[in-house]
Amino acid sequence: MASNFLESGHGLCGHESEFGCSKEELCLLMELRGEEAVAKICECYGDVNGLCARLKTSPNRGLDGKPEDLQRRMEKFGANVIPPKKPKNFLELVWAALQDITLIILVVAAIISLGLSFYHPPSAERHSDSAATVVENEGEAEAEWIEGAAILLSVVVVALVTAFNEWSKEKQFRGLQKRIEQEQKFTVIRGGEMIQIKVSEIVVGDIAQVKYGDLLPADGVLIQGNDLKVDESSITGESDHVKKKLDKDVMLLSGTHVMEGSGKMVVTAVGVNSQSGIIFTLVGAGEEDGNVDQNNWGKEDSRFPEGKFNKNKDGPAVEMQPLETETEPEKKKPVQRKEKSILQGKLARLAVQIGQAGLIMSALTVFILIIRFLIDTFWIQGVVWSYACVPIYVQFLVNFFIIGVTMLVVAVPEGLPLAVTISLAYSVKKMMKDNNLVRHLDACETMGSATTICSDKTGTLTMNRMTVVQAFIANRHYKAVPEPDRIPANILDLLVRGIGVNCAYTSKIMPPERVGGLPRQVGNKTECALLGFTLDLLQDYQAIRNEFPEEQLFKVYTFNSMRKSMSTVLKNPDGSYRMFTKGASEILLEKCSKILVNSGRARGFKDENRLKVLKVVVEQMASKGLRTICLAYKDFPVSDGEPDWENEALILTGLTCIAVVGIEDPVRPEVPEAIKKCQQAGITVRMVTGDNISTARAVATTKMYFLVSCNFCRLNRSVLIKFGPS
Repeated sequence: MASNFLESGHGLCGHESEFGCSKEELCLLMELRGEEAVAKICECYGDVNGLCARLKTSPNRGLDGKPEDLQRRMEKFGANVIPPKKPKNFLELVWAALQDITLIILVVAAIISLGLSFYHPPSAERHSDSAATVVENEGEAEAEWIEGAAILLSVVVVALVTAFNEWSKEKQFRGLQKRIEQEQKFTVIRGGEMIQIKVSEIVVGDIAQVKYGDLLPADGVLIQGNDLKVDESSITGESDHVKKKLDKDVMLLSGTHVMEGSGKMVVTAVGVNSQSGIIFTLVGAGEEDGNVDQNNWGKEDSRFPEGKFNKNKDGPAVEMQPLETETEPEKKKPVQRKEKSILQGKLARLAVQIGQAGLIMSALTVFILIIRFLIDTFWIQGVVWSYACVPIYVQFLVNFFIIGVTMLVVAVPEGLPLAVTISLAYSVKKMMKDNNLVRHLDACETMGSATTICSDKTGTLTMNRMTVVQAFIANRHYKAVPEPDRIPANILDLLVRGIGVNCAYTSKIMPPERVGGLPRQVGNKTECALLGFTLDLLQDYQAIRNEFPEEQLFKVYTFNSMRKSMSTVLKNPDGSYRMFTKGASEILLEKCSKILVNSGRARGFKDENRLKVLKVVVEQMASKGLRTICLAYKDFPVSDGEPDWENEALILTGLTCIAVVGIEDPVRPEVPEAIKKCQQAGITVRMVTGDNISTARAVATTKMYFLVSCNFCRLNRSVLIKFGPS
């Protein structure tokens, strides 16, 4: 069916001649979910292979990688880039800085002060029987404007310093974001080779390798999967992980996380045409205009049935609903104000309280002065009211009002925001020199009050460059990587074959970037350590992978936090199966009923033997801070019938132990000193890791020199280790 579509150049879905699929058609296709999407792919393309044929790509070899082909695809389907939100200009930042309540009070006070300083009531001579005499210092009168101008100047300085600080921070973060985007890479297949390319270079038609932990950079259709589960909450809002299968749900959406498994997908939409790109575009347009250009979105398309957006039984569909039309009344949305930090909130409350107190005192002062003037003039001195003296009375009232305003202005702390802003800006600049970029100043305040830091171990406290340094093979404990001729041939073959097929095919060892450098580890670092172990044994894991391509693997039980292991099943030519497993040694050894010994044969693995291995081998490796991994296998003969592959509890029992390896991950040299500084500052450092408890204890107490407080296994009065799933 797919070949007929390809020959005709158009089909049930209105294909275009160049690629057989238009950009709009692929966008609409990616809005379908579950079995509805599978049915539409079968209807229009035959299957996912037919879709790949339309996009002129190979499910196994990918694109050929020719620059002209890649450029043509970018022009046709767009680049995998979402334009960043337009930054605020300097004037907008100044205006945003002026929204501070303290600055608003200062501006109002300054304007009133300036206005009154230039007000001169009509002069009039007082008679000798007048109630009071005003002696005015002409020098002070001429200088009254200085106070208001000084307040305005301080406000301008605060606004400019704040705006410049925000502008420089934004510039730094945009540069950092650009650098991160340039360094962010994803694994694709081009010309039959797995390579890592920049996310921005991914094009429609690329065959991308997806694995546990990936954040998908583009939309795609699954073409091969191994126990693949995806967190689509960022798109659909549903927290349950969605299992992806070729006959149930094949849609993989950009911006979603791969929580379990691995697989391959053909990229169908990138950049602003992907699901996350559409959302970002709509959100950005809504923020800027409050309106969205609907164009094609939400309109019916003749290539798909009317019910394409309906919710299906497998889960909610992502539907782009039409927004309100011009005839409908516009609903005003409340303006979202930036949440203030604790310090900013306290300063704002202080400014308001000072302003209120100053206003009350100034009003009370004006009232008292007016009462005093009335009593002194019309009662004590007995002056008779005269309309001719009204300008004189007005001049007195204005002077009293100026005194009240002066008290109010003096009460407002115009130096407070200036001092706070300049000190924070200086602190941020100083932190930038130490490569500590701060986007929000309140983050510094929050971290300043921190009492506990919980840190991941692998890759944060350690260098995340793992190597196998010890091994327990053929019932013998090697304190260094053994020579290959010291290992029985059948055990060596099982070891290398098991590591080769039971590590993600995206994990590999690459040549060093420069002469004399260390080989590059690509992918999962623990798996890279195992692959490096096979190279140290002078074996070639790639030859094993060439013998068993990923699409020929019968079944894969991927690693997750519940299994604590990964298993790969191979089907033999005689119809039997062999499963290779790797995982946490203390868990897998409990599931082993046999162990390979010096003769190369399997021997019964009794409880006393298991305890001995755990105590003599695993505990000893863990006490040196090594991560221990057990490698095992299991055969399923034809005579036992077809196994129930869904019954994992039965499948993952009766294993035969091949080896236990100890993996070292060196601690970063700067970590011990940093931990000491935290402790001196009164901050408790807690290490969070999935390692064996003995490994965690050894790393924490002997290599990092800090106390772990992470059910509660108390080592001594000051060291506390918490272990368990929560």
